[in-house]
Amino acid sequence: MTTSPSPVNRQWILTSRPEGLVDESCFELRTSPVPEPGPGEALVRVVWLAFDPTQRGWLNDGDNYIDPVPLGEVMRSSGVGQVVASNNPQLAVGDWVAGMVGWQDFAIAGDTGLFGLNRVPDGIDPKAMLGIFGATGLTAYFGMVDIGRPREGDTVFVTGAAGATGSIAGQIARLLGCRVIGAAGGPEKCKWAIETAGFDACIDYRTEDLEARLRELAPNGLDVVFDGVGGTILDAALANLAERARVVVVGGIASGYGPGEPPPGPRNYLQLGIKRARMEGFIFLDYLERFPEAFGRLGEWVGTGRLVYAEDVREGLEQAPAVLRGLFEGRNLGKQLLRIAAENTVLFHFEVPGG
Repeated sequence: MTTSPSPVNRQWILTSRPEGLVDESCFELRTSPVPEPGPGEALVRVVWLAFDPTQRGWLNDGDNYIDPVPLGEVMRSSGVGQVVASNNPQLAVGDWVAGMVGWQDFAIAGDTGLFGLNRVPDGIDPKAMLGIFGATGLTAYFGMVDIGRPREGDTVFVTGAAGATGSIAGQIARLLGCRVIGAAGGPEKCKWAIETAGFDACIDYRTEDLEARLRELAPNGLDVVFDGVGGTILDAALANLAERARVVVVGGIASGYGPGEPPPGPRNYLQLGIKRARMEGFIFLDYLERFPEAFGRLGEWVGTGRLVYAEDVREGLEQAPAVLRGLFEGRNLGKQLLRIAAENTVLFHFEVPGG
């Protein structure tokens, strides 16, 4: 008689703070016993991990909207997984949960709420909680609706048009009656933005003169700029603002989010004064009380087929550092996900203490 080997918990541990782009040298893949859930807790087998540029910022020892990942700890990440053992009456074996799980095979669901693990609502694709119904969708929604405040007939420019957040933000502007121009890296991404996401135009910033193309496509200027890139792309947008334009700052992936001296600021920032424009940043957590509103509208748009989203899926926990680095090398189209386990599979029998 043969028996299956006991499961272990693989964990990517942060061992040093990167100076530039992320690679495996900053982490160590360690193996530890599978944790046991205590009273009121559940054991979760992580299936999907989400990757966002902001995770690179969490590796720096400096101010951010949440504390840096401590050295010697599991790399922080949102994800979804299935409950495989439970001492929590609210979580049954087989339930899907979403929240902060980290780069590891197993996580403990204890606290709920904003940074805990919460049950995925029935009828929702679990991994959609990492994209359209997660921080990505919320950032796109509140950034466009509240900060950008697009009006019907406005011309809206979205950087990172084939990225997870930009692609959703541009579609929201289109649904609100705007003309939408995007920028993306490469013909495949531009084609997707136009043909699938419904952008009116998309500029390949790698091969085209972005500033000149914006003048051509928006001769009366850009009413709203939704920017998650920064750098020369933001400069080109600022050079083409309409009067009273709104510039929404959601990120700056061109900076690499590295530590130390930040890159120089926008070259064309004086256009904000000349055009009496406004540039404003925000964090989606600012809108906690209005999450139900966003989920409701996003759900309606997705459910009626008026809003689509792309998922770029990679495989294997061992790929985690490379997948994060790939965000800064323009490898992904849509939301970057990493599958580290099979779905809907009973992986092992786990006896909870006292069960």
